[in-house]
Amino acid sequence: MFPTVSLLTTILLAFSITVSSVEVSNSPITLPIARRLNVSDGIINLLQRDKARMAALRDSSLSHAGLGTSISNVGNSYLLAVGVGSPPKTYNLIVDTGSSNTWIGAGTPYVKTKTSVNTGRAVSVGYGSGFFSGTEYLDTVTLGQGLTIPHQSIGVASSSSGFAGVDGILGMGPVDLTLDTLTKEPKTTIPTVTDSLHSQGTIQREVFSISFEPTNSQPVTNGELTFGETDAHKYTGAITYTPITTGQTASNYWGIKESISYGSTTIMSSTDGIVDTGTTFIFIATDAYKKYKSATGGIPDSATGLLRVSSSQYKALKNLNFHIGGETYTLTPNAQLWPRALNTYIGGASKAMYLVVSDIDSANGPGFDFVNGYPFLERFYSVFDATNSRIGFATTAYTNSEIN
Repeated sequence: MFPTVSLLTTILLAFSITVSSVEVSNSPITLPIARRLNVSDGIINLLQRDKARMAALRDSSLSHAGLGTSISNVGNSYLLAVGVGSPPKTYNLIVDTGSSNTWIGAGTPYVKTKTSVNTGRAVSVGYGSGFFSGTEYLDTVTLGQGLTIPHQSIGVASSSSGFAGVDGILGMGPVDLTLDTLTKEPKTTIPTVTDSLHSQGTIQREVFSISFEPTNSQPVTNGELTFGETDAHKYTGAITYTPITTGQTASNYWGIKESISYGSTTIMSSTDGIVDTGTTFIFIATDAYKKYKSATGGIPDSATGLLRVSSSQYKALKNLNFHIGGETYTLTPNAQLWPRALNTYIGGASKAMYLVVSDIDSANGPGFDFVNGYPFLERFYSVFDATNSRIGFATTAYTNSEIN
């Protein structure tokens, strides 16, 4: 969810792709993150929420009038317990690579302590499914043991909408996505938490990595967030890097180039899109989606909006291959399924088979043709490296898991 202008989308330097393992220290600074489907209001239409997110991510017009643009899919959230103040009070924040502002106050009220400094500056971010507005504070933010940031800029919401059940967002996007979010100070950016950790010397490189494990349970702590480096226990083989794209829209986010094939058939030629923890499904351009739909035989389901396949169609499914930076990352047929144990949460039939690939609702070509959301990230380790303007991926022990 990056404010161009997350739920639960900059860097423009290009360089040659390298294949290597990132150097790992003996003690990675790693924090647990938990996945939670927010069912407080009953059945959740995750596809509809994702669709609203896609529209806002592509629409730079929302930045006019001083609003940064972000999207948060609060229906499917990945939460980190974050301490604010001294002594710290805990807030459950969405870990969002699609936005960069960190803010609290949607649920648990902000408690001022001896480290709280009111800057008096108004801050506001518009989201496809809501918004927050309030005041910027500087305060001590504690992300975990050894990860304390004094004088971190945070937004304290005086009003917000669309964030039931969570306290706010931990923005993990590029710092440029905070541009214009201080409503009376255009062209001003705000340091992100990763920015601050790097500038104060806590981490040597402005990089973080994310590990998810496929799950059919809810809620569950099935992820880890590592700052400054990677955790070699969480991936297999080597990490392959690809540069941040220079494409017009995707470059505002954690954007890359990729092509996609279904089996041996190319359904999407090399184009620009983003990698995003705040998107529940995988989205591809309309022409590619039509090819995928035809090849799988999937029928749009009226209840969930997802493609539904029969048992025989599932048995005939082929691998979905993502070609990125000279490497191929494969989603097996099982990895293309929504977890059947969670069908009822999204209004689906309990034993039905739903595919996690959906239509981004725009034809190939506008510079924002795909989003590799959670179904991709739960199968591949991901490294977001702002220092070197690149993203890395590696296989994991769960890449070919048959959990769905």
